[in-house]
Amino acid sequence: MSKVANTYWVDERIRSQRVLPRSSGSLASMQQISMELIGTRTEVRRRGGIVPSWVVFGMILLATFAVCVTVNMRTHAKVQVAAQQFSAMQTDVEALRSLNQSLKAEVERLRNDPRTIESAARASLNMVRSNEYVVPVD
Repeated sequence: MSKVANTYWVDERIRSQRVLPRSSGSLASMQQISMELIGTRTEVRRRGGIVPSWVVFGMILLATFAVCVTVNMRTHAKVQVAAQQFSAMQTDVEALRSLNQSLKAEVERLRNDPRTIESAARASLNMVRSNEYVVPVD
């Protein structure tokens, strides 16, 4: 290590650790503090900014990639849930259609078949024929 580089490091370290006098907190003193820490605008521009532009570009690309991956993962999960719900609804619809078909057939039998009408009247309304006797069994 050269003596000049080591002296520069020590000088910069001492300068950065120096305590500034307290002021009333005005905007001018804040600008002076920031100029001492960061430098003037021309110095910052000459150094190429605080962060190199390729780093900023890489961070933007990384953030864009992360957003795209997150959106794709959420969309994929929602599509899977929707597909499961759709298949469950399809089975429910098929069950309801078969139940509806059986109820339509029963209604048609109740309208046209006298034996079905008689059995329904006996079961639901406890009706009997005029020549029959009801014997209650306990």
